Amino acid sequence: MTVVAKVWIDEDCITCDACQDICPEVFEVNDETSQILAAVRVDGGFDRNEGKSPLSGDLGAQYGEIILEAAEACPVEVIKFELVSDGAVTEEVAAAPAVEVAAAPAAAIAVGGSASEELTAVLGGDRSLTILFGSQTGNAAGLAEKTAKLASNYGLNANVVDMDGYDKANFASTKRLLIITSTWGEGEMPDNAEDLWQSVQSDAPGLSAMHYSVCAIGDTSYDEFCKAGTDWDDKLSSLGAHSVQPIQMCDVDFDEAWTQWVLEALPRIACVDESGTLQLELIDEMTSYGTSDDDDVVEGDFAPGAVDHSDIHVELELFRYCPAQGENGWDVVATTVPASASLEDLFLNFQRDVDGCFAFRRGNTSGTATTGVRANGRIVLADTARVGDLVNNGRLRVEPLPGFPILRDLIVDTRRFEENRAKANPWIQADPREGERLISGKAVGVLASETALSLHKMNPVSSHLLAHGMSDTVDFDSAYAGPGIHLQRWVRINDPRVSMKQRSQLLASLQEQGGIWSETDPSSIARHGFSGALVADALNDARSALLTEYKNAGRHGRLVKWYGRSVKWSGKLNETTLYRQVLGPIGLVSNVFSGVSARMMLGFTRTGGPPIRSLQALLLPPAGVGKIPNMINSKVDDHHEVVSLFNELDQRF
Repeated sequence: MTVVAKVWIDEDCITCDACQDICPEVFEVNDETSQILAAVRVDGGFDRNEGKSPLSGDLGAQYGEIILEAAEACPVEVIKFELVSDGAVTEEVAAAPAVEVAAAPAAAIAVGGSASEELTAVLGGDRSLTILFGSQTGNAAGLAEKTAKLASNYGLNANVVDMDGYDKANFASTKRLLIITSTWGEGEMPDNAEDLWQSVQSDAPGLSAMHYSVCAIGDTSYDEFCKAGTDWDDKLSSLGAHSVQPIQMCDVDFDEAWTQWVLEALPRIACVDESGTLQLELIDEMTSYGTSDDDDVVEGDFAPGAVDHSDIHVELELFRYCPAQGENGWDVVATTVPASASLEDLFLNFQRDVDGCFAFRRGNTSGTATTGVRANGRIVLADTARVGDLVNNGRLRVEPLPGFPILRDLIVDTRRFEENRAKANPWIQADPREGERLISGKAVGVLASETALSLHKMNPVSSHLLAHGMSDTVDFDSAYAGPGIHLQRWVRINDPRVSMKQRSQLLASLQEQGGIWSETDPSSIARHGFSGALVADALNDARSALLTEYKNAGRHGRLVKWYGRSVKWSGKLNETTLYRQVLGPIGLVSNVFSGVSARMMLGFTRTGGPPIRSLQALLLPPAGVGKIPNMINSKVDDHHEVVSLFNELDQRF
């Protein structure tokens, strides 16, 4: 017997009604999209089931055969599923693209079963939960969003906050705190966590009213495994906070360890009542409450998930800009709106009740690219982002989308982006091919489902405008086309339907000035959740392809080549030699007036320290005596590990 564990619908559905005609018990199709019915899903959602919620009860067995029939009948092969075999889930198709999961709406309670009077009392009152993440590449941010969604099952109002945007003054009043953080380098905090960490270190606030738990992500190949997480755990404990669950340390394959932690930590921290007391005797009941599969509220074929209609009080800070006077500032107002309201709803209320001149772009409530803004540090679409997901301790700060000139208030000028997009030629220029042809005589392109899936994984963003705003570089480099444009180019390069001529042109555009090498720090993009991490990964893959295609040509290619060879051959990084090798004779001449080229050609270097050290650098070679920086001609720690990494990345070394 075929038993389906999960079923979902990928992007590019053509809404042909085939799945609904075959299996209306599971699928519903309208003019705009297709959905998996809420009545058959554990999470009670009503969408394409991008989060891959399991099917409820025995419905997977009841409808298993007919679900497979619907999947086979799909003309674009976007219906995906997982089967249950001998009690274990077996993935039948390639995994769907990672998607950015929004945090659970404030006060949303997915009630699975009945609760005792004692548990009901705990579930009343303030149910706020703060989830702080320290993330360098986006993994911790993604886990924080997943944790927030699960927290709603326990009646918690989870608020996901980037450590970079968290006010340490809030620590003293926080009753429930979960920290998810990675470790960077040799036991260092991620970039977005460093300021908060230093602030807590220096101020040492009293945290006796706080209950917390920490999930740390690391790599066991490093000596300081999960040090950032253990530092936070030790610090919170020393300041008087109470741990509800021991720290969970996760290796690079963190999914299983995180799952174990979250399933234990959430019911425990959910048992902290409004007074800040942990009700230990209710943990088992809370666990059952949060994980129950009872579905008493579902009736008929359609039962939407729980929607939070409760009001939320917001101190709203709106960026304002008047082009006539060239002045900008902030409007700060207190307002009350439903937690389920969108940012656009909030803007409309402000425009109607406070200032009719407030300017913003409206969307169509389905994710309109031009509605992009930055809300409490997160890049979101205003017509779909929910207020309850974004508010941090009652505050909501909204700014225009970064990386674009501001026209008025939250409206930005996207003309340069669109001009660069037009220059990028992101549309397909196909090769003539054998096979079926249209009436016009043009060849019909063929794309295998596996290839289409891989292309979708490279291009998971809801808007390339948002990807553009994730970059820290676009504001400072007018020639840089931006990550959104280059992501489109990279997807086309990997599309087998694209002609070789167009592929060569696209590769050249990534290599030239204003191309992909202008993005100095992809980690700034990776910090923006799942989408940001996937965009950063795609850009890094594109860089690797350029190094291979152009055989390490250009300054960036020469830097990679000679850096690798220096480490490979000697176990040392000689930055003096590296400078000459990367710039070459012409580059050295072009920089001669800076004074750096002269020193480099002579084998000297500048220390960057006090004047006496600069004089010393003119007189002594890097290997001489004196306080020459260690980075010059210094041995690379764990040399053989570094060499192994180079060998893995590029077999030519």
